[in-house]
Amino acid sequence: MFLSIDINDRRAIYRQIADGIKALIASGQLRTGQPLPAVRQVAADLGVNLNTIAAAYRDLQSEGLIIVKRGLGATVASRSTAQKGAQHSEDELRRPLRTALTELVLAGMPRGEILSLVSDELRSLLKGAKS
Repeated sequence: MFLSIDINDRRAIYRQIADGIKALIASGQLRTGQPLPAVRQVAADLGVNLNTIAAAYRDLQSEGLIIVKRGLGATVASRSTAQKGAQHSEDELRRPLRTALTELVLAGMPRGEILSLVSDELRSLLKGAKS
């Protein structure tokens, strides 16, 4: 599992880790039932406190994306389990997209480039999920 931390990112480290794992699940690089590395291992690999990794795993578990069993570790949940745990309204799902698009507009990126960027990212994400 490949994760990295960006010290210039405004998101908390645990959020970067959770978002990175979400991306790996969405792209199909982490599949249903696949075990995640132990909290201690990820913490050692990234050089962060193990409580930071535990917080990321807790968030992912509360969203229904992973299943954590004490003493057995964490595994990727099935899509149906994740959908039951997510229970997000459309507005909640659009909010981070709207924020990202706002940042791109404020940075002066032209509409065509924004659409191309979004299309490229979606294509890249879905490419791994269909394999």
